[in-house]
Amino acid sequence: LAVALFAFKMPVDAAFATAGYGAAYGLFPIGWIILNLIFLYQLTVDKGLFAVLRGSLASLAPDPRVQLVLIAFSFGAFFEGAAGFGTPVAVTAAILMQLGFKPLQAAGLSLIANTAPVAYGALGTPVIALNGVLGGDEAMLLKLSAMIGRQLPVFSLILPFWVVWAYAGWRGMLGVWPACLTAGVAFAVPQFLVSNFHGPWLVDIVAALCSLGAVV
Repeated sequence: LAVALFAFKMPVDAAFATAGYGAAYGLFPIGWIILNLIFLYQLTVDKGLFAVLRGSLASLAPDPRVQLVLIAFSFGAFFEGAAGFGTPVAVTAAILMQLGFKPLQAAGLSLIANTAPVAYGALGTPVIALNGVLGGDEAMLLKLSAMIGRQLPVFSLILPFWVVWAYAGWRGMLGVWPACLTAGVAFAVPQFLVSNFHGPWLVDIVAALCSLGAVV
C-alpha cells in the first residue's frame, strides 16, 4: 500500500479500495478453503483417525524414503489440490514429524515436494486468479491451464527423485528409484491430461490419487 501511494502516486481512494479488495479476496475464498481443511484436520486428530492414518502409513511403507514419496509428494499434492495456500506443507510436515522426521527436515522436505503441485492449488485458484488479472474469458482460462499443464509434468516427474535425494543422498535415492519413477509418472501424466483436456479444476487431486494408488 505504501509503495502504491508514495512510489507510484496511486490515488488514495483507489489504493485503499484495491487493498480492501485484496484482503477480501484473501479471506473469501482462500481463507474459507483453508478454514475448512484445518477443521477436517482437527476433526481427524480429535477422533483418533490421524493416529490410525499415521500407523497405516508406517506399516504400509516402513522405509522413510518411500514415506516421503507417499506423504510429502503424493498426499501433499492431494491437499494442495483441495486447499493449497500452505496447508499441505503444514499437514504433511506434521505427519512426517509423527513418523520420526526432525521438524525442520520435515518442513523443508514438504516444501520441496510441494513445488510442482502448487500451480493448481485450491481447485485451480492460482490459474483462475491469473486469468482474472489478464481479463480473460473461459477460453483464455482453459488455454492458461493447458500451457501450465505442458510445462509442469517435467518437474512433476523429477520431484520425487529430488525430495528423496535431498533426504537420503544419491545412493539412498537409487535404492527406491522405482517408487520415485512410479509416483512421478502417475502424477505427471494425469496432470497433463486433465489440464489440457478438462481444465484447471481438480488437476492435482486427480493426479495425486493416481500417484498414491500407483505407488501402493
